[in-house]
Amino acid sequence: MIDLHVHFDGSLPVETMIKLANKQHISLPAVTPEDLRPYVSVPQTCKDLNEYLKKFDLPLSLLQTKEGIAEAMYDTIKAFAKQGLWYVEIRFAPQLHCEKGLSQDEVVQAAMEGMQAGVKETDLKVQLILCCMRGDKNEEENKETVRLASKYLGQGICACDLAGAEALFKTERFASVFALAREHNVPFTIHAGEADGAESVRTAIAFGASRIGHGVRAAEDKELLKLIKEKGIVLECCPVSNLQTKAVTDMKEHPIIAYLHDGIMATVNTDNTTVSSTSIAGEWKLLEETFALTVEDKKQLLLNAIEGAFLGEAEKQKLRDTLKD
Repeated sequence: MIDLHVHFDGSLPVETMIKLANKQHISLPAVTPEDLRPYVSVPQTCKDLNEYLKKFDLPLSLLQTKEGIAEAMYDTIKAFAKQGLWYVEIRFAPQLHCEKGLSQDEVVQAAMEGMQAGVKETDLKVQLILCCMRGDKNEEENKETVRLASKYLGQGICACDLAGAEALFKTERFASVFALAREHNVPFTIHAGEADGAESVRTAIAFGASRIGHGVRAAEDKELLKLIKEKGIVLECCPVSNLQTKAVTDMKEHPIIAYLHDGIMATVNTDNTTVSSTSIAGEWKLLEETFALTVEDKKQLLLNAIEGAFLGEAEKQKLRDTLKD
């Protein structure tokens, strides 16, 4: 199994949250994993993406020290390994971890340290994606994130991204950030077509994104779908969270299988295992319960993920061989 779109802070195990809170003397609203879950996971009655994003506040408060970030990354990778994943790209926004004085560079180094420890113990292949954040006063912070992605590219960092409140802060406002990414030859994906419409996806592609986070609402524009297919743009679909954020109101309306059958490079991902109370197996189960997936459908979805991974050809071939086995 492969997960190309999963957030570090949204996937922090609740047991790790409790452990970090005790070490950092931070008070939590509950002291057992079962009681804490409602504070960090959304209900199925979640209204929209903005409500969904509020669940990140608590885990982020625990990820403001180098030691906490490293330990949390280690624990998160161990949790992913238990899911049976072969390869995962974990994304996070360094600028959100600087509330207690860390620099973005220190944040990235701590995450890489935890990643290396987790990989050594689990043998899971992991890379990190650095997220820029949608906002109106953080252009310099976003550009620093891009520069760090360039600095550590190939050392565990594989790309950058743009995340956050898509409908409030339109994709078009971040042209200068991704011009810098192109200048530094940093690959990137962009969250688009989730809370905002098809035009957000079109803008992300115009910026040079080779992948789109979610892309559900690209289905609203047939000409855009043709463009996505022609350019081989990979769509990082996250079925469970798309239902929760109301990007789709019924799983039967999710376009992932229509994309697949149309030759578009759709993939299956978790987005946030803790916030969404999901796993990669859970995502596949939901698809299987909703659509009559064939063996060929499943194989193609995984091949799309391999092709879309921010990996060199040799590493992609290893994953293809794993799929064959």
